Amino acid sequence: MLGLLEGIDEYNNAGALLGLEGLDNDELLGALRQMNPLQRQKTINKLTAPPVASKGSRAEMEKHFAELPDHIREGLLKGELRLADTVIYSIKPVLGLTTKFFETQDDMEKGLRSVSNAKLQRGQALLVSGIIMLAGVSADATKAKVIGTAYDKIETFPAIANGEFSLKANKKQIVPDTSNNVFKTSNMNMVPIGYYKLANPRIIPDDVQIEFTMELGSMEAIAANTHVFVGLHGTITTP
Repeated sequence: MLGLLEGIDEYNNAGALLGLEGLDNDELLGALRQMNPLQRQKTINKLTAPPVASKGSRAEMEKHFAELPDHIREGLLKGELRLADTVIYSIKPVLGLTTKFFETQDDMEKGLRSVSNAKLQRGQALLVSGIIMLAGVSADATKAKVIGTAYDKIETFPAIANGEFSLKANKKQIVPDTSNNVFKTSNMNMVPIGYYKLANPRIIPDDVQIEFTMELGSMEAIAANTHVFVGLHGTITTP
């Protein structure tokens, strides 16, 4: 416990990161007694004082510290893991009414997808703050052409825009079936193209399957070699 307390300075909501409720925890009190008076007071102040507010998805991640697996919370406290901005992404062709963007047979490939086997790497936990969906038509189905495609707003793909998506982790719903219209951002000057901000951010821990499924009602006007980019934006733990 004493070693872990030395790593709390970087984070707000340190009590949740430590798995503590208040200052009446016996292990915590024992660790505080071992400190010199100056260090003890500094630690108490950090645990009890109202924090300077973090911003964006980092602030959302700090609110969900208590949901992190024990090995990830300990890694953050020991300084073995840090918080970082990220977009976990996958590009898939639209070949039918149903498209699955993270599949267990997928391998990580730069420019196509950033995870393997539909799971985060060991030690990673992602706070999904928002989702990106973009679409484009590649010159052909080769990897180079798919990666080199300009992905843009889904408004020019009505069948995609009028479809639905869902997001699950470990078979638990993060976003239930929802219209793809939420990714239409043409008249939103302050919002990145194709970005949908979640009002209810959720944690995806390591070693659980990520499922992002797009369902269309029609393939009308979907050109051959149409591909869709899906990105999960937020804060992730990383070495």
